[in-house]
Order: sequence, then structure tokens, then C-alpha cells
Amino acid sequence: MSVSRETVAALAKRYALPPDATDRLVALLEALASEPAAPTTVTEPREAVDRHLADSLSGLEIPALRRAARIADLGAGAGFPGLPLAIALPDAQVDLVESTRRKCDVITRLATAADIPNARALATRAEELASTTAAGTYDVVTARALASLPILVEYAAPLLRQGGHLIAWKGTPDPTEHQAGAQAAQILGLRPQDPIPVHPFKGSRRRTLYTYEKTAPTPSRFPRRPGIPTKRPLAG
Repeated sequence: MSVSRETVAALAKRYALPPDATDRLVALLEALASEPAAPTTVTEPREAVDRHLADSLSGLEIPALRRAARIADLGAGAGFPGLPLAIALPDAQVDLVESTRRKCDVITRLATAADIPNARALATRAEELASTTAAGTYDVVTARALASLPILVEYAAPLLRQGGHLIAWKGTPDPTEHQAGAQAAQILGLRPQDPIPVHPFKGSRRRTLYTYEKTAPTPSRFPRRPGIPTKRPLAG
């Protein structure tokens, strides 16, 4: 089933997106629907417009994201939120970081189909990327449904420049996880900000954006080796 173009246009208007954004977002939905190897169960456009597009674009409620010139989307999966954000922010370079080559191939096909030249898939892990010249170069790191907050903070901190931000899409606020994320952030040179509840689409519930600002250098012992952040989180 096709999605209503008016629905996508309303999203574009809500977030004041560029004039050609509606066409590209529709093309992205159509490409996802026809992609045989899509690493998501939500591919039907009428559902994907909410679950993927609207949810991804809700990150634009964070001013730091709108200002970003370099964005790293960690655990990019099928390309969300990275691809919609690249459409929304055509002057930003968006690197979709995904360790599985097969998923990177899907992201590349979707980006080509929707004509998103400022997005690229990187087949690597966050820890590996942070060991390259990319360390300390990103204005914003995004992560959607990837890991707990202490792990996300550790992934993001070495990648962010001073003054950069981590934005994490999460569900119902969990005080224990929030506290653990704050403890890890203190170690890594990040400062937690107040969580922001968002309502990406009608009837949406339990959606929260967690943000952290990099206010101090990350200790030189980070990043740790790939896999260690998940095996031995800094807190929690």
C-alpha cells in the first residue's frame, strides 16, 4: 500500500524541511517497501511513515541536531534515523555506522533510490571508528533503539568534538538507566541534559530523547576494545 503524500508533506511542514524533502521521503518509503533484504519488520509505507520517518524526524526538536554539520548515526540498521535526517539536513554529512555489511548495502541502496548524496554507510563499529581520524570530529551522534545509556555514552564520547551532543531515542524513562548514564557521562566528559518527551505521530507514547553535551575531553583510555562496553559497562 502506498502512503499518502499529504501525510509526508505534513511531516515536512511540521519540521520546516527543504522544498524537495517530501519527494525524497516518499522515495525512501517506496524503496524500503520494495527492498527484499530490509533489516526491519516495518516496511509497509503506511506504518513506516510513523514508525520510521516521524520517529526519526522528532530528533529535530533538539536545536543542536539542526545546527550539526557532521552526524554519526550509530547502529544504523535499516537507515533510521540517519537517512531521514540526511534529507532534512542537506548541508550536513551523515555517516550511518553499521557493523553488518549486509545492512550497509541496504542503506546504500535506499540512499541511492531516494537521492540522498550526503549520507553514507560505514561498515564498522563505533569503537573502531573512534580509533581513526574520525575521533572528535562529529557535532552530533545519534542512536535509536541500540543499547542502554551507559553504553551509548561510551560509544559516542570519543567521536564527539568538544561541545558536541549525543541524542538517544529511548522509550519510557527509566530512572535507574538514567542515573547509570549520568555516571558514565561524568567519566567520559559528557554532561546529561533533561530528557525530552516527544510525540512523533498521533497516538505515539513512551518516546523520550536523551541528550548529553560533551563538556570536557574524553580520557585517553577510550575507546575501549570492540565489545568491551557491552560486556563491562562503566555504570549500571
